[in-house]
Amino acid sequence: MNLIKYPDREMMMLDLADALASELADHLRRHDQVSFCVPGGTTPGPIFDVLSEQALDWNRVTVFLSDERWVPADNPRSNTGLIRDRLLVSKAARARFAPLYAAAPQPEDMVDDLGKRLEPYLPITLLLLGMGADMHTASLFPGADRLADALADDAPILVPMRGGGAPEPRVTLSARVLADAVSTHIVIAGDEKREALERAQRLPVAEAPVRAVLSGATVHWAP
Repeated sequence: MNLIKYPDREMMMLDLADALASELADHLRRHDQVSFCVPGGTTPGPIFDVLSEQALDWNRVTVFLSDERWVPADNPRSNTGLIRDRLLVSKAARARFAPLYAAAPQPEDMVDDLGKRLEPYLPITLLLLGMGADMHTASLFPGADRLADALADDAPILVPMRGGGAPEPRVTLSARVLADAVSTHIVIAGDEKREALERAQRLPVAEAPVRAVLSGATVHWAP
């Protein structure tokens, strides 16, 4: 793990957006197609704002989420809505988007089909993640009902997830898929999350799921 510290969050967001754009450009020079996996939540919004304006060959980029709440895209809780509003706009509107939600009552009804649709874009070229103060990443929550399945070496691409503090069913990329990414960046802010990151390195992965992706990752932190 490589930890980069910034004096403030604004600088972190700008510098990280520039770094991600440079990596995408480099991969696009060397490959016909690249995949960019991103988190939901409000933290990465400023990063997406900057990235969406970058003059990249976005038509050769496939964007998908690391996890999604099992709600329609027009629901305020949907991560897909955030991505469409903040990242897949302006120049980045030409990118392909691979959804993690389909119209079905439960994620179990569609998770296998959604996983098969993602398979052509794996391994992930560029992965951006966040981390909660409980040391979760994506929807790999401590105490969630299928965390052990998602952490297994032979885990499927996508795993339905309930509990662990999440109020609705979710679907998440498994730890195996996340850990296989070519390049991984994790963005966190505040002293509480910095302390959580330090604790995570001393705990079993079941108690600190972010550990599953820390090896080789670059963590960006600002107060």
